[in-house]
Amino acid sequence: MSLRKITITAGLLLAVGIVTSVANATHSWNGFHWGRTANPFTLQLGDNMSSTWDAYLGTAATNWSASNVLDTVVVSGKTKPRVCKPTNGRVEVCNERYGANGWLGIAQVWVSGEHIVQGAVKMNDSYFRTSTYNTPAWKNLVVCQEIGHTLGLDHQDEIFDNANLGTCMDYTNNPSANQFPNLHDYEQLEAIYTHLDTVNTVLSSGSATAGQGKPEGVGRDIDESDPSAWGQVVRRDAKGNASLYARDLSNGEKLFTFVTWAQ
Repeated sequence: MSLRKITITAGLLLAVGIVTSVANATHSWNGFHWGRTANPFTLQLGDNMSSTWDAYLGTAATNWSASNVLDTVVVSGKTKPRVCKPTNGRVEVCNERYGANGWLGIAQVWVSGEHIVQGAVKMNDSYFRTSTYNTPAWKNLVVCQEIGHTLGLDHQDEIFDNANLGTCMDYTNNPSANQFPNLHDYEQLEAIYTHLDTVNTVLSSGSATAGQGKPEGVGRDIDESDPSAWGQVVRRDAKGNASLYARDLSNGEKLFTFVTWAQ
């Protein structure tokens, strides 16, 4: 690990007060990962957010870039926040008043085989403008967690009342100590991306087209904001809410939707 990333990681761990070992946890999301032919790789995060969210997106990008195998960089967005359409080879991040539909944030990830090919993250201002969720802690946690899903990570723990693990990839009723990645998030990313691929599904920096190896059918037009289009319920959280959906797009292509519900 480079000195730069060791320094950043150490600062993050001190910031969230991590004092216990997390080395035994495993939270890879079924092994899904971005196809790339070299490490570290750079993943673009399209900024389709209002000025009230820009600092939180920037913080999340900086924190995930502490990984030794990838960097996330904020670039200009390519979609309207209301529809938040994905772009091949990168992740679009949006905020909008999506309505009192129950969800606080969602991460939608398109995969082809075992490779992630595009993603979209949405923050629902219908809730984030209320006194309960209009706080730095909730905003940091949710945007960090949803971006984490687009990297190939699942949750470290899914019991809301358990003690906080000091990571945004942990379900919680109190986000104060769960705003950023922790050491094992970085260790898990290293495990996920330890091998190299023969195809590249990541948009190259400055390139106008997606990486090689992405089938044309991925990302076909569907209404991704409508839960009825999310497909089958794969998993429910400890409160009984559907937290992960999967929609089969045929030819080995699928759309997964992770949901963080308002409490």
